[in-house]
Amino acid sequence: MTPEETSDVALTALISPTARHSCPSTDTAHDSSGPGRTRRRQGRVLMGAGLALLPWLGYLAGTLPPAEAAAWVTLDALEAAALLSAGSRLSRGDARHRAPAAAAAVLLLADACIDLATSATGPELAVAVAMAVAAELPLAALCAVIAARPPRSCRRPGSSGTPRPRHGQNSSW
Repeated sequence: MTPEETSDVALTALISPTARHSCPSTDTAHDSSGPGRTRRRQGRVLMGAGLALLPWLGYLAGTLPPAEAAAWVTLDALEAAALLSAGSRLSRGDARHRAPAAAAAVLLLADACIDLATSATGPELAVAVAMAVAAELPLAALCAVIAARPPRSCRRPGSSGTPRPRHGQNSSW
């Protein structure tokens, strides 16, 4: 298995079964309807968060001890890359936004957990909790929803995007 196939398998495992339809995507960011505007807005939110991390990387590199800085800068740089990639693709209506959105969700969740686990009690822990609650976890949830959402071309008007069972299939599981 090639490295690309391995990463595709890993990312596919992160995406819900309803998001793995085999139907081709015809998502388009040029649609003036509500869903198109929502996707563009979500794309801008992800790009804004990714861009906001760039000065933060410089701050971390300049204020933390070298060993810690390397770890945190690497994690946050990966988050920024995933957010910028997912956001720009989502804004353009490119269906390939789902894999970087899934990666961003995992990285943001890991960042919040590591921050909370490594923070000293007192003000440092309070800042970690505030960052997790106000930024990292909501952004991770948004990325997870974006990653799991099937392309619009797979959904019928008025449907939830969940496929109905075929004739003869047990719908209870």
